[in-house]
Amino acid sequence: MKNLEIITSKIYSLDQIIKQCAVWRFKEKKIVFTNGCFDILHLGHIEYLAKSLDFGNVLIVGLNSDASVKKIKGPNRPISDEHARAMFLASLSFVHAVVLFDEETPYELIKCIQPDILVKGQDYTVEQIAGNDVVRARGGDIKTIELTPGYSTTEIIKKIRESSND
Repeated sequence: MKNLEIITSKIYSLDQIIKQCAVWRFKEKKIVFTNGCFDILHLGHIEYLAKSLDFGNVLIVGLNSDASVKKIKGPNRPISDEHARAMFLASLSFVHAVVLFDEETPYELIKCIQPDILVKGQDYTVEQIAGNDVVRARGGDIKTIELTPGYSTTEIIKKIRESSND
């Protein structure tokens, strides 16, 4: 398989990821799930995703679709379209799967995937994390990760806009 094919093979539809999760469970892999917009991939994202995989064997990233990002972040976002964002994430060696979702939260996706571990940044409390009830109900765990200081997509975009006005 060529490199580009390897990357694109890590981008799953909902039906595909459900089947793939069954395979990973059969192989007794611990499935970790996290999600986000990942509009401009930066150091904070890399550290967050790498640390997320430390909790298990397989990392699935739920990626907000373009429509979902617009609902959450406003009409000027996303900067990068969903295909590009999915490819960026899938190109990372420690990301095993990327799945797009259209809702504002990945709650329905989490219900389908049933991950063992659900991860979000420490800017969320466990109770605020969509799907925490689903994961806990089946004996899974919720983890929060300290975010890398100084790295925020919103702040990076703001900095770029300010510098372009100079």
